[in-house]
Amino acid sequence: MAAEFRGGEGRGVLVIEDEVLIGMLLEDMLTDLGYKIAGTASRLQEATELARTATCDMAILDVNLNGQESFPVAQILIERGIPFMFATGYGERGMPPAFQNRPTLQKPFQLAALQLQLQSLDVAAS
Repeated sequence: MAAEFRGGEGRGVLVIEDEVLIGMLLEDMLTDLGYKIAGTASRLQEATELARTATCDMAILDVNLNGQESFPVAQILIERGIPFMFATGYGERGMPPAFQNRPTLQKPFQLAALQLQLQSLDVAAS
């Protein structure tokens, strides 16, 4: 039996995104879905630090942060057992083999696509 999507229920999401408008859009959408923002970063160094220290339930990672790939951040989240999804305009085919099984939100995205990917993270976190 498939798990039912519970909505955000106040769970914290770490948002790693270098485009200000996309970051704001993600934050608004997450809030609308009942999530709280556990932290935001737009540069690899600050994203890496947040990945190590933030109290969060899941994360959304832009693959390309001002020309640097966010894969080190993803690795930290894996080590901490925090589920995450990538957000990218390149789609799943541009992902390295180690990350091809991770949920990917294709940019540009809409609320329904974000909700679907959050549901997959919610199930993974259960």
